[in-house]
Amino acid sequence: MIRRTTLLASAAALVALPALAADPDLIVFDWAGFESEGLLKSYIEKNGQMPTYALYGDDDEAFQKVASGFKSDVTHPCSQMVSKYRDAGLIEPWDVSRIPEYDNIAPRFKDSRIFNDDQGVWYIPTDYAYTAIAYNTDSVPAEDVASVQSFLDPKYAGRISLPDNTDDIWSLALLATGVSDWTNLTEEQFQAGAQWLRQAHENVRAYWADPSELAQLMATGEVQLAWTWNDAIALMRQEGFPVGFQRQSKEGSATWFCGYVNMKDAPGSEDKAYDFINSWLAHSSAASLLETHGYALTNEAAMAEITPEALKAAELDPVDTTLLAQTPLDPAMRDRMLEEFEKIKAGF
Repeated sequence: MIRRTTLLASAAALVALPALAADPDLIVFDWAGFESEGLLKSYIEKNGQMPTYALYGDDDEAFQKVASGFKSDVTHPCSQMVSKYRDAGLIEPWDVSRIPEYDNIAPRFKDSRIFNDDQGVWYIPTDYAYTAIAYNTDSVPAEDVASVQSFLDPKYAGRISLPDNTDDIWSLALLATGVSDWTNLTEEQFQAGAQWLRQAHENVRAYWADPSELAQLMATGEVQLAWTWNDAIALMRQEGFPVGFQRQSKEGSATWFCGYVNMKDAPGSEDKAYDFINSWLAHSSAASLLETHGYALTNEAAMAEITPEALKAAELDPVDTTLLAQTPLDPAMRDRMLEEFEKIKAGF
């Protein structure tokens, strides 16, 4: 399963209902599609069943649910959201002495005072990949995706799909306007990105909410170009769709990572929360995550066991291009991005 959701599952996620009722002592609030047994082998071996999952479709939706009182034991935000959880007093530090593989997490994923300060470790990064250009290789010449400006090309009017996701949509807009570091945006850079998005909006057939939706749009021929994650590419290739993934456009691509936070005043078992995160970081999870989602595990020692050929096939091998890292950014600026994107989608 590659983060794929049906319309019914997506509707369930919107109201945060348990999607897979199992172990009542651990509630995991997660992206739809991550309720994967391959990532929880040791958890199942020890506890006899999967945790109980509640699912969501994007980071902003998840934050609003927990901020409004929804209770979970662990939640899976991407890195740029962690400061919001901290500022809202929703999470507490992890005890990394109980997480043996923590030291094997690549330092680049831990190097932030938002994640790790004198109060403790607030975030356990687990998974990462890219956001780049997906295109139909049968109908779109490779030269047309040499630049992200292809999303403005009148030739593809009504034939592109962009993510209905604040962080991914702005990574595209900023790269397109020459910005590769979003941590200190100027007003001029923000306005340039917004203007570019308004132009791209004129060409949008649909804003995709999950990879299965995008796969359907591309399979029918409605969409020829999209800005998306590795899992959508893996899903389409598994289904035999002729899709390319241009990660080395002239302007570059985005890279992101996500992980788990330990919720404060959680209803379930703290011990099982550690069983869960230790299962996720286990070496066996690297191959499973690659196969089921097309993502890489942050555990460097585990990833060293993956062959270069497998990484290349999953579009996870290193690229020689500009990368916009979707790392933590100023929460006030991110709120502006969210508000501006909503206006753009509404036609303003």
